[in-house]
Amino acid sequence: MAKMKVYTMEEVEDRFIGKKGTPEREKFDAEYEEFLIGETIKQARKNKQLTQEQLGELIGVKKSRISKIENGENLSFGAVLRIFRAMGISAKLQLENIGEMPLC
Repeated sequence: MAKMKVYTMEEVEDRFIGKKGTPEREKFDAEYEEFLIGETIKQARKNKQLTQEQLGELIGVKKSRISKIENGENLSFGAVLRIFRAMGISAKLQLENIGEMPLC
C-alpha cells in the first residue's frame, strides 16, 4: 500500500489560499475575521432572544443592515460597538505589548 502524504493546515492554506503576506491571503484572512465577528454577533443576538429587526431598532438601523453585519459585510468598528452596547455585552480590545482596553 502506498504511503499517503499528510499536509499541515498551513501548507494547505498556502497552496489553496496563498502564502501569508500575499494580497490573496490578506484578503481571505480579513474576510474570515469579518465572518467570525458576524457569527459572534448573530449568536449573541440569538442568546438574547432578539430578532434582527429588534436589534436594528435598538441601534437605529434597518433589519437588512443587521443581516449584512451578521454576514460579515459592511462591518464597522462603531457598528459592532453599538451592537454590543445595545445587547449589554462588555468587550475589551487586547493590544499586543500594550494590554487590554475596555470598549463597552
